[in-house]
Amino acid sequence: MPKSPTKRYYPTPALEKGLDILELFASTPEGFSVSEAARKLDRTVSEIFRMILCLEQRGYLAQSPNKDRYHLTLRLFRLAQEHPPTKRLVTEALPTMHALAHRLRQSCHLGILDGGHVVILAQVDSPESTGFYVKVGSKVDLMHAATGHVILAHQSEDARERAIEEWKIETKKRKPADLDEHLAKIVARGYERRASYEVAGVVNMSFPILNVQGQAIAGLTVPFVKRLEDNISLTEIVTALREASREISEAMGAPLAAKKVAAHKKTVAAKE
Repeated sequence: MPKSPTKRYYPTPALEKGLDILELFASTPEGFSVSEAARKLDRTVSEIFRMILCLEQRGYLAQSPNKDRYHLTLRLFRLAQEHPPTKRLVTEALPTMHALAHRLRQSCHLGILDGGHVVILAQVDSPESTGFYVKVGSKVDLMHAATGHVILAHQSEDARERAIEEWKIETKKRKPADLDEHLAKIVARGYERRASYEVAGVVNMSFPILNVQGQAIAGLTVPFVKRLEDNISLTEIVTALREASREISEAMGAPLAAKKVAAHKKTVAAKE
């Protein structure tokens, strides 16, 4: 019986070394010193030192504030966002967002993490003459965005810690003392509900958009503005947003994860 053909392998030591380093730093948000990384990879410091400096210069690694350790940035994540799946996310989300805006008579927007910020990928205006709008492409401080909070709350611990670490480096600020408690409340509730950090009278309602692993890849947000002649309630906003976020999550290939989270949110809402 003939042997099945095998793929040819052409050794590329420098590339393999760089990938080994990236994979190592991706394994923990705490990062490593150069000597620790060398020991973990069973290499000498001289073998990896220049490679680490190159990865830092290209934005894949960053030094800790006291300069004794390196950690992975979200550069790889941003590269992933340039991949067609991000365009697909917007394509899949926009019809649902238009239906949501029409149903609620409110604007809505879709955001993802980008370093220490949330960047707005898509936005749909309210059909009414007045409302609150966020410009596509604009960036908001991660800690001042309902979208950012709901994404952090529904990500893996490693991804969450990396995002927070990059925010700390970019802003030179300390992690908010109540952040962990706040994110835990979001997980229990299933969504974020918070007054706007920027505009009085606006209440931001945000649900996660999930991938097949049940991790948040984006946040769908309605900046709720109460009109004098509008009878819509926050409960109706939550219901519509829950349905819209589930629809987009399912379109992105996460039917089981989305249904599981949606069922949990429905149970929590019934208790409120």
